[in-house]
Amino acid sequence: MKLIDIYIGSRFLKCFLMVMLILAVLFSLIEFLSQLDDVGKGMYRLDNALLFVILTLPKCLLDLLPISALLGGVISLGLLADHGELLAMQNAGISAPRVCAPVFATLMLVIMISVVMAETIIPNMEQMARKSRSRALYGADVNVTRNGFWARRQNAYIHVNRMLSEGVAAGVDIFEFDQQGGLKTFTHALSARILSNQQWLLKGVTQKVFKDREIAITDATSWTLESFLSPDQVAVLELPPYSLSTPDLIGCVKALENGGQDVDPYRLALWRKLGGPLTTGAMVFFSLSFVFGSNRKVGVSRRITMASLIGLVLYFADQLIMHTGLLLNLNPLITAMIPVAFISGLAVWRLRLLF
Repeated sequence: MKLIDIYIGSRFLKCFLMVMLILAVLFSLIEFLSQLDDVGKGMYRLDNALLFVILTLPKCLLDLLPISALLGGVISLGLLADHGELLAMQNAGISAPRVCAPVFATLMLVIMISVVMAETIIPNMEQMARKSRSRALYGADVNVTRNGFWARRQNAYIHVNRMLSEGVAAGVDIFEFDQQGGLKTFTHALSARILSNQQWLLKGVTQKVFKDREIAITDATSWTLESFLSPDQVAVLELPPYSLSTPDLIGCVKALENGGQDVDPYRLALWRKLGGPLTTGAMVFFSLSFVFGSNRKVGVSRRITMASLIGLVLYFADQLIMHTGLLLNLNPLITAMIPVAFISGLAVWRLRLLF
């Protein structure tokens, strides 16, 4: 049995890696073509676009892990069925669940590796990609951090703590220095709205002026920051929630909750990260329905076609559910678990004739 387990597990792993390679080439090409629109802006060149694609590829493959698992399971078990190996195993007294056990064991190994990478390597690569891209587009005076971003304008350093939504920022700090390097003024704004002409309309402003060892404090309802960054530039600079590791996401959720700000995007990213292994497992469970049951006489090419179409539909449905959940302010946990529940239910329904 150990030889059979190793054989089935290795076949699944081989097919899984083959699918991952194909998807990597396809989505890398799509991402590279999208980056060509920014080539020529600032110092952004072809090599910068290529570096961005390479650094963001692991995160892309992590998102495609469920589809790769689905297709890997369909292809590996489908080939066993087409070659009569699956029938021979069952005739020898090996049950269908026992045949599938090596597939799930191999999948667990893949999931463990992906979880470790998702918490260590991938967030750093994703953030490095976005930092290098923003610097190439808008110069070295901008630095993206895990807590917003920093920008320099002449003798002033500006820190934006968080973008709440498109065109709205929370927590803006402006440090202005004199020619000798001494702090001249410090300005803090509770929020800011980005206007189309690169003006930032600051709200809830408190300014401290340092002069002759004295501090003069001025409060203002609103204040205008001239010629800073446009909404499109800010969209490039901000680190999206999915690029953060689980500890960073938890820290952002706590910080935003303490500040009374919207935390749903970060909660959703957190639950989706934690629910990713469940989605991948549900996809492999779903792949069994293309091999066993009423589909045994269907050729492997037809199985692959059907699984690919259904996998793409499920992928885009998952993205639609995610954005709809944020739009309707649904519970992030429920939004993240809907794809898992749906795929698992669909697999059980298709496998009802098997057991």
